Amino acid sequence: MNPLILALWLSHASTGASAQDPVAPLQSYTEKIPGSEIEITWIAIPVGQKDYPPSIRIGSAAQESGRNEDEGPTWSIEVEPFWIMKCEVTWDAFDLFRLQYGLLQQDRIPPEKVTEKTWLDAVSIPTPLWEQDSRPILEGLGTRGGYPAADITRLAAMQFSKWLSRKTGKILRLPTEAEWEYAARCGQQTAYSFGDDPSRLAEFAWYFDNSEYDDPDKGYPGLGAGYRKVGTLAPNRWGIHDLYGNVAEWTLDGYQAQAYSARAGKTLSVTEAVIWPEKVWPTVVRGGSWQDDPELCRSASRLASTRKWQKRDPQIPKSLWWCTDAFHIGFRLVRPLKEPESANRWWDPEVESIQRQLTEGYKELRVPIEKSGASKDE
Repeated sequence: MNPLILALWLSHASTGASAQDPVAPLQSYTEKIPGSEIEITWIAIPVGQKDYPPSIRIGSAAQESGRNEDEGPTWSIEVEPFWIMKCEVTWDAFDLFRLQYGLLQQDRIPPEKVTEKTWLDAVSIPTPLWEQDSRPILEGLGTRGGYPAADITRLAAMQFSKWLSRKTGKILRLPTEAEWEYAARCGQQTAYSFGDDPSRLAEFAWYFDNSEYDDPDKGYPGLGAGYRKVGTLAPNRWGIHDLYGNVAEWTLDGYQAQAYSARAGKTLSVTEAVIWPEKVWPTVVRGGSWQDDPELCRSASRLASTRKWQKRDPQIPKSLWWCTDAFHIGFRLVRPLKEPESANRWWDPEVESIQRQLTEGYKELRVPIEKSGASKDE
C-alpha cells in the first residue's frame, strides 16, 4: 500500500473517527462522519461464527416462486468477515460529499495536469444536481432527516465510498453482488431471510403494495408513492434494515444474464466472484425497491441497470453522476475486515468511457486526497 495514502488514512482516523475500532470478536459499532453530527451504524458480519456460515449457495432453486433464469444455476461463495451499513446511505450523508463541489473549486486538478498518480490519489466530486426535473420529485420524496439517497449513478456511489474512506481512515466500498446476497440471506436458502412467504414482506420492506402515501400529493409525482426514511421497518435477523425494498442498491458487479452458467457447482472467493464491468451499462442492482413487486425483492433477484434511467438527461454525453429517471436506486457500503492491497480497484471504475469523460469533461472536479478528506470546518 502506498505509504502516503496509509499515512493520510491514519491521520484522518486519529482526528475524525468517533468510535473505537472494533477488535475480535467482530463487533457492530456506530461512528459519526468526521466534521459532522451524522452517524452511521456498521453491522458486524462475523463469517464463520455460529449462525454465520463460511459459505452459502448463490442464486435460486428452480422451483422458487418468482424465479428468473439469470438466478441459476446455483454456485457457492466463500465470504470473509465484514461490516455492512445498518441502513442505506441517506441524503444527509451523501450531501456532505456533494457539497464539496462548491467548497473545493480552488483545489480542482486541471485535466492537462492529470497524471496516473494524481488520479489514484484524487476523489471525484459530483457535479450539481440537474434540478429542472429532480427538484419537484425529491421535494415529494424527501431529502432531509433520514431518507435514502437515490437517482445517483454507480460511479457516484463508488466515489462516495472513496471519499468516506478518506474521512474515516477505513476502507469502505460497495458490496459485491455475492456479499450483498450473503447479507440478505442471513444464512438461509429460502426466498427471503424470513422464509418463503411473501405475505410477510411488509414487515421488512417498502415495496409496491405498501409504498403509497396517505397524502397523494406527496411522493413521486402522479404516483403518490415513494421511498421512506431508512430503518423504519423491522431489520432482518442480523440487524440490517431495508435490504429488501425502499431503494434498490448498487453493487460492484457488471451484469451478465448467463454469468451463473460458468459457475455452476463451483465455490469462489469474494474476489474471484466479482465481474468487473467493462461498460457503464448494465451493472447489477439488488434488493428491489418501493415500486417493485415481492418477487423482485427476493434475496436472489438480480436487476440489470439500464441507460433508460437517464432518459430525460438532456446532456451530451449524459451525466456520470445522476440518473434522472431512477429515484428507486440507492446504495449502502461494506467494510471488509481484510483490507485489499490496492483499494483503488474497488473505488475507481476501469471503464474506458468513464475515464475519458472524467479526463476531458470541463465540469469535472477532482481534488487531491488531502483536500477531498477535509471538511469546511477542519
